[in-house]
Amino acid sequence: MSRHLNPKKLLLSKWTAVQPQQKEKHFLVVKIADNSTPLTDRDFVFLEAVMTKRQYRLDWHTLLNEAEWQQGWC
Repeated sequence: MSRHLNPKKLLLSKWTAVQPQQKEKHFLVVKIADNSTPLTDRDFVFLEAVMTKRQYRLDWHTLLNEAEWQQGWC
């Protein structure tokens, strides 16, 4: 199934890493490169791990990969 990401709803959305690293499983999108326009190939999102508060810059296309990410907290 193909996932469509709406930039206006992506901010503060919840994500679960399918294969957690360093006890980081649950994440929030805390920043989008530009949430006023549709996502482009150059845009990144910033995810924050709930447990550690570490932030990661991620190409938004990565969130479409269901082998790596599940939408919501599972």
